Amino acid sequence: MNSIRSRLSLILLTATGVVWLCAVLWAQHNTRSEVIRVLDRRLEESARMVASLIAEGGVGVDIAGRALSRVGAEGMRHQLSCQVWGLDGQYIGGSEGAPDERLGTASGFSENSVGGEPWRVYTLEEPGLGFRVMVGDAVAMRDDLVSNVVKGLAVPALLVLPLLAALIRVTVGRGMAPLDRLGRALAGRSHTDLGPLPERGVPRELRPMVDALNGLLARVDRARERERNFTAFAAHELKTPLAGLRTQSEIARMAPNEATRAYALLQIERGVKRSDRMVRQLLEMAAVDREMAEGPPKDGADILRATVSELTALAERRGVTVTVDAPAGLWHTRASPLLHAALRNLLENAIAASPDGARVDTALRQTGAHMRFVVTDTGHGIADADRPRVTERFFRSASNTGSGSGLGLAIVVTAMDRMGGALALSPRPGGGECAELILPV
Repeated sequence: MNSIRSRLSLILLTATGVVWLCAVLWAQHNTRSEVIRVLDRRLEESARMVASLIAEGGVGVDIAGRALSRVGAEGMRHQLSCQVWGLDGQYIGGSEGAPDERLGTASGFSENSVGGEPWRVYTLEEPGLGFRVMVGDAVAMRDDLVSNVVKGLAVPALLVLPLLAALIRVTVGRGMAPLDRLGRALAGRSHTDLGPLPERGVPRELRPMVDALNGLLARVDRARERERNFTAFAAHELKTPLAGLRTQSEIARMAPNEATRAYALLQIERGVKRSDRMVRQLLEMAAVDREMAEGPPKDGADILRATVSELTALAERRGVTVTVDAPAGLWHTRASPLLHAALRNLLENAIAASPDGARVDTALRQTGAHMRFVVTDTGHGIADADRPRVTERFFRSASNTGSGSGLGLAIVVTAMDRMGGALALSPRPGGGECAELILPV
């Protein structure tokens, strides 16, 4: 059953039926107790009335019947049976229709078998007058009386049950109306409409869902905005080097001498390298921007050494020495692609910013509940005015004359967000920059 309306209606109807059944069972039990109490009191009163009449007027042939007719309604004469016995065991008289068999022997209330059927009997003994009065009724008569009372309660309940089911169905439908309106509001929206759902008039029970949907719509809207900006910036950044490549290729084709052609080819080679790096960083940014599946755990020290090894050729062309201080087995991670992307971009930036023949130091340290990957260079550092924006996508400092795309640190920050970590940048004493990847243990 996939319908909330049907499920809720069934639950309410079942709960109502169970409550109604419990009420009927309770009424049956309570009615039985009350009927027994009332009928027992009637037996006792009838016996005392018969004894009083006998004491006043003597023993007569129909004294028991006349006494019962004075106890209550005429119909009681057919429901109750009365016998009067002497203390010597001699039968004195009884009511009309009373059994021939003696009703009871013990004084007070008792349950006896009379004619093969259970009877409830009250026996009143009068030692001073020399007789016993026994008044009783059949237990089956009492059960019929209780059954009639319970039927009087249950039959109307059964007749009302279908009407109650229809009423519950209608009520549940009206209660589900706000959810239906919310569904229609979502279904009627354009795929470009990511504005928040109106919260006015929303029931309190639906407000958490509406808030969650509005939060989701806001996140999707921000993600789409980032994608649009990313696409626009990427197209702009790729357009410039491609235009340069076309210009240099035309110069090389039309060069009047070998020196001009060689220079144009050199610029083409540099442009291709810049474009290659930009495309790679764009792909990295797209990769770290989406959720990545976790892989097997890998040693953080091995990831750092592997990243340094990948950039050895880049460092050697500049004469830059890269050192590694990372004890093995200190920390493992399942998000090795994210960590590799972050370390690679930090190291590329550090090597690019360092002067020829300089040194870049890398290390892995544990401080309390955090692991720190530290990359330190001796380059020009980051200007104070640029620090607030240096991690924005495609941001390039006006003082930076390099060929960077402005994506490196943005990739690092995005990867750290995915891993639950952070990037910390600080000036190195004596010049340069210290970058730290801070990750929870």
